[in-house]
Amino acid sequence: MLPMRSLSLERGGATRRRLHAFYVQTKPRVNSLIVFCAVIGMFLAVPAGLPDPAVVFAATLGIACVSGAAAAVNCLIESQIDARMTRTRARPLPRGEITAGETLCFAGLLGGAGLAVLHHWVNPLTMWLTLATFLGYAVVYTVFLKPRTPQNIVIGGAAGAMPPVLGWAAVTGEVSGHALLLFLIIFAWTPPHFWSLALYRTADYARAGLPMLPVTHGPEFTRLSVLLYTCILFGVTLLPFATRMSGWLYLAAAVVLGAGFLRHAWRQYASYSDARARRTFRYSILYLFLLFAALLADHYLRF
Repeated sequence: MLPMRSLSLERGGATRRRLHAFYVQTKPRVNSLIVFCAVIGMFLAVPAGLPDPAVVFAATLGIACVSGAAAAVNCLIESQIDARMTRTRARPLPRGEITAGETLCFAGLLGGAGLAVLHHWVNPLTMWLTLATFLGYAVVYTVFLKPRTPQNIVIGGAAGAMPPVLGWAAVTGEVSGHALLLFLIIFAWTPPHFWSLALYRTADYARAGLPMLPVTHGPEFTRLSVLLYTCILFGVTLLPFATRMSGWLYLAAAVVLGAGFLRHAWRQYASYSDARARRTFRYSILYLFLLFAALLADHYLRF
């Protein structure tokens, strides 16, 4: 009995490890921020009151599934690059925990399920926009932009900026100017966020042969670019108040959070260290989370 029980426990452990490997392929930390921004877009799309809970649930599930599928395809396409980088070599594909074929099937099933949910329980517009976002990230950015141009994250950032637009479309069935303002905020946020990471991972990107900005143009140019894009971001985040999409609470939050981001970017530029770049990168994630949370709080306090 003991050997049989041990064998059963071993098989159960192996199954859990494989399931966890598939879960890791969806890049859950990145996906959680994507879904958060999409949900904020759903709530902001309703002038007063709350969106339909069934639509919110279905849209969140569908967007999360398609986003996870896009991440898995990214891992599949970049598996050889990931194996050469310290930051990514522990991912399931480089470690041989799952195969390329399994990853492809997983991504297809997950993405297909997500698109079906969006089409049948949300609306066709959201499904098509989500599919376009999937193709923008998994194909246009991963295959064509990332290995070819140091502006990959700027151009490819359009796909990453879509979540609040998807959420808005899920609730309203259309894309308004306010939804595009949310898109613009994330679009301007992406370069200083990602280039801060690239600064302290420059050797990794160089070893992988990827033309990231600090590899092609040097760290000083990249630090200046982070600072300038942070200034642009600061201005862009004032637009919701200028267009009366938001009120004074959001404006105060945008100014305080933006000043904090500018402080990090300036220190990174004037006196660089890998530790400063890490702090800037971590702050950028917190910044976006708090900024969108402030938009939501302001929205309901006004109405």
